[in-house]
Amino acid sequence: MDRSILSLKGFTIRATDGEIGKVDNFYFEDATWTIRYMVVQTGNWLSDRRVLVSPISVLKTDWHDRQIFMSLTRIQVRDSPDIDTAKPVSRQHEIQLYQYYGWDYYWSSPGIWEYRYKEDKTQDPHLRSANEVIGYHIHAEDGEIGHAEDILFDEKSWQIKSILLDTSNWWFGKKVVISPETINSVVWEERQIVVGVDRKNILKRPEFSP
Repeated sequence: MDRSILSLKGFTIRATDGEIGKVDNFYFEDATWTIRYMVVQTGNWLSDRRVLVSPISVLKTDWHDRQIFMSLTRIQVRDSPDIDTAKPVSRQHEIQLYQYYGWDYYWSSPGIWEYRYKEDKTQDPHLRSANEVIGYHIHAEDGEIGHAEDILFDEKSWQIKSILLDTSNWWFGKKVVISPETINSVVWEERQIVVGVDRKNILKRPEFSP
């Protein structure tokens, strides 16, 4: 089932021995459009530190009570590498984190964490903030069509399936979804997502219903 990133913000993250904190943001990898980390605001017990946790450690999600249960302990999280989540997360930071927790590297492991573009030497993948991408302007082949209002992902694979596009600044507030497969490029410095379809094609799509 596809889930909304915005709907997960504020969920309580629970370790095996108590609460860790609240979901504040997500980092996804822009080559495969897969969520790699949740950013958790820990609150007073850890001096309001923000830590990265991987969906690898998710045991289950209680959507009704807004809780995510993980196979981590509070001590593990407390002693994890201190990564400044306000800055870009480097591959070296990721290696430190994966070595600490004993996770298999997603860029070299099979299954849902497989880095599918590893054979392409022209790819230069980066981790991107979901909070940043929400709000980006969407440009169709014939001009701007709206902005990204939310991101929808598969709750099992954590792969981003679509971006919720709000056309309210162009066409009476209609909301539709677009797939990452239709994206030609993302101009990160200009906060723009460029898709390879025209406005008419987008506006013919059915209205999104949660």
